[in-house]
Amino acid sequence: MGFTLALGDSAPDFSLPATDGMTYSLSNFESAEILVVFFTCNHCPYVVGSDEITRKSADKFRSKGVQFLGINSNSENTHPDDDFPHMVERMSEQRFPWVYVRDGSQDIARAYGGLRTPHFFVFDGDRKLVYTGRGVDQPRDTSKMTINDLDQALSDLIAGRTTGTPLTNPIGCNIKWDGEDAHWMPPEACDLV
Repeated sequence: MGFTLALGDSAPDFSLPATDGMTYSLSNFESAEILVVFFTCNHCPYVVGSDEITRKSADKFRSKGVQFLGINSNSENTHPDDDFPHMVERMSEQRFPWVYVRDGSQDIARAYGGLRTPHFFVFDGDRKLVYTGRGVDQPRDTSKMTINDLDQALSDLIAGRTTGTPLTNPIGCNIKWDGEDAHWMPPEACDLV
């Protein structure tokens, strides 16, 4: 078994605190026809560079029953700006259209096999994985973007089509694992394609 969830796998459940003061699990998203779970953070230049594109996707597909959940699993010991107070501050400033939760134990990053920030996981109505990988091909500088893989996957799903490219490699900083060098990756983690 690979580190990252495989296509067709079920979404692992979780119970994580959010910046809005609530605690969320998969059941909070039962009404979503499609659920986008993505690993993100406060500081990564690939996240910061593509957040507005992610916002546009979340806004564009909201009326189609798509919900977004951002998970910050980065170690605050490795990168202090990724602690919960900074998450609350960032959401207060940016008002992103998604729930933003903290995975302080990093158990959920391991359960999903999050590799980088950002790393997207798209689940259908049965919460089976139908797309995973990058959002766009140039997340650090979206002025150079030539393809929005996340948008395309969501468009395919909503139209009832099989996702044309269901697997891409996420592009970004690696998740900051507690107790490890900032560039460390679990030995079983690897490129998806």
